[in-house]
Amino acid sequence: MKYNYFKVDIDNKIAQVAFNRPEKLNALHMEAWIEMQNIFDTLSTTNEVRVIVLKGEGKHFCAGIDLELLMSVAKLQEISCSGRRSEKIRGLVKTLQKAISAIENCSKPVLAAIHQGCIGGGVDIVSACDMRYCSEDAYFTIKEIDLGMVADIGTLQRLPKIISPGMVAEMAYTGRQVFGNEAKSIGLVNQCYASREALMEGIMEKATTIASKSPLSIRGTKEVLRYTRDHSVDDALNYMSTWNAAMLISEDLTEAFKATMEKRTPRFKD
Repeated sequence: MKYNYFKVDIDNKIAQVAFNRPEKLNALHMEAWIEMQNIFDTLSTTNEVRVIVLKGEGKHFCAGIDLELLMSVAKLQEISCSGRRSEKIRGLVKTLQKAISAIENCSKPVLAAIHQGCIGGGVDIVSACDMRYCSEDAYFTIKEIDLGMVADIGTLQRLPKIISPGMVAEMAYTGRQVFGNEAKSIGLVNQCYASREALMEGIMEKATTIASKSPLSIRGTKEVLRYTRDHSVDDALNYMSTWNAAMLISEDLTEAFKATMEKRTPRFKD
């Protein structure tokens, strides 16, 4: 898969998606945001992909929104009608939100491999991933507060469901940097590794394990986890019963039982 601002490589059922604007610290302009949405929408329905690893080329993971995009927003002040100006701004914000939601809505698990800077919009992006892993030199900052802005494309909505609301508030109000080991201690990442090399080795091991499981069950598990996060226990249990009524009896279930009985590794279809 060839893209202008990302690298996408697929091997052994794992798609590695890399931000590829290292000269801009992987900050994303509008074309890159749109490309990111297209990538995750495509991978969501690409049968040979079972799990996705999101990483960054160059020095930093992702520096968020490119300044040229922020400057284009400032130019909207030239629109004399306040209603039309607000409508344009709302449309822009919704476009960026939709690009990040494509990660969350992707049917495949997305594992973020974070090194060095995860800044502003980068935090929005990793908050939409299923799992986060980082190196010790990684740092997370909700930078919008230092730009006179309210973080508006997902951090304030998703992060309080990942870490404590008090810690989210501290990060959002101060804009301070949370480094790798602290990120692990507050539950922002699953694991913190000593180096970028160790990070990639560890995350690829986990991705390989996920890719070996029933793809139908993995997709279903992601769907149910996402539904449960946003609904009551009773609603989620009811949804689960309906899901399994439709999905439980499958070739994957039969293959898992056969493999267990025959003491071999199961071989699941894409």
